Amino acid sequence: MPGLYIGSTSGYSGKNTITVGLGLGFQQAGLKVGYMKPVGAMPLETEAGLADEDALFVRAALGLAEDPAHTPTAMTPVVVTQDFKVDAFEGRLPGVADGGLVANIKSAYEGLAKGRDLMLVAGSGSMYSGKYSGVDAISVVKALGIQSVVIDRFEKELNYDLLLVLKEQLGDNLSGVILNDVPPPFLEEVSGHLAPFLEARGIPVLGILPRDPLMGSITVGDLAQRLGGKVISAHHRTDRVVSQFLIGTMQVENFMLHFRKKKNAAVIVGGDRADVQLVALEGDCPCLVLTGNLYPNDVILTRSEVLETSIIIVREDTFTVAKKMENLLTRHKMRDAVKVRQGAELVAKHLRMDVLRQSLGL
Repeated sequence: MPGLYIGSTSGYSGKNTITVGLGLGFQQAGLKVGYMKPVGAMPLETEAGLADEDALFVRAALGLAEDPAHTPTAMTPVVVTQDFKVDAFEGRLPGVADGGLVANIKSAYEGLAKGRDLMLVAGSGSMYSGKYSGVDAISVVKALGIQSVVIDRFEKELNYDLLLVLKEQLGDNLSGVILNDVPPPFLEEVSGHLAPFLEARGIPVLGILPRDPLMGSITVGDLAQRLGGKVISAHHRTDRVVSQFLIGTMQVENFMLHFRKKKNAAVIVGGDRADVQLVALEGDCPCLVLTGNLYPNDVILTRSEVLETSIIIVREDTFTVAKKMENLLTRHKMRDAVKVRQGAELVAKHLRMDVLRQSLGL
C-alpha cells in the first residue's frame, strides 16, 4: 500500500491546500484515501485527547470525519506543546533516545492504512522541523518507507539549493517537488529555466502553481479578530474577502490613483482622515481599518452602513497594523470552503498527477 508524505521547505507553504487537493483528486479517481499528520504543531483539546487543528480540518475536507479509524489521536500521535518542547530540551521526553516517538507514528500509520489504496501523510513546518525530538520529515519518511513530495513556496525567490540538498537526503523517496505561489512575472523564468534545471538533476517538477489572490485572502470578520479589532458598522458584511491592503496616509489625489489599481483591498487609515475614508467607502473597498483607536464621524458611519462596508477599529498605529496585515495575508490558514474548492482546482489543473501516480505505483 503506497504512502505519500507532503512536506515543504518552510512553514506556511500550502501543505494543507495541496494535501486536500491531492486527496480529493485521488478520491475522484476511485481510490480509498487515508490521512494522517504525524506531528501536530497546533494543539487542540478534544474529547478523544490532544489533537491538531490542521489535521481535523483536513480530515473534514476529505470526508473522513465519520471514519472510525481516523480519530484525532490516531491521526496525530505526536502533538507538540510548550511542555513537550521543554521536556525534549531538558532530556525528559520519553521515546526520543530510543526512537519511540517514530515507532508510535509507524504504529498509527499502519492502523490508518488498513483497507486504504493510498495514505497521505502531511508534514508540519519544514522538512527539518522536529529534528530536536527525532520526528523530522526525513526521519519519518524513511521510517515509514514512503514517497514524498516537497512544496517550495515562492517568496522572494525559490529555494533551489535546499531542494538539491533534500534530493541528496531523500534519494528515491523523493517523488518530486511542487513550486507554489509563483507570481505571474516569474512564471516564464521558473518554467523555462529553474524547472528544467531541477529535472536535469533528477528532481521531477510535479507542478508550478501560479499565485492566486483568493488563496492569500481573509474575510473581514477573521481580519478583525486577528488584528484584535472591533467591527463597529455593517456587521452583516464581515464575510467579504480581503486579499491585499492599502495604507491611506497620502493625499487624497495620490490615494485615489493607487486605490483604483487595488482590488479587494482593505484600507488602513487613521481615524481622523475622513477624506480618505469617504473615498475608500465610495470606491467599494471590503473594509476600513481605522487605527489609533479613533472613531469616525457620523457621516462616515452612515455611509458605511448604506454602502455595506464594515469599519474595524484597532488600537495600534498605522505602521504596526500594516505589518500585522502583511503577515496575516502571507500566513493565513486555509479554512474556508471556497478556498478548499479553489485549491482543489489549482491542484487538478497544474499538477502532473500521471507522473505522481506512476511514482506511487498506482
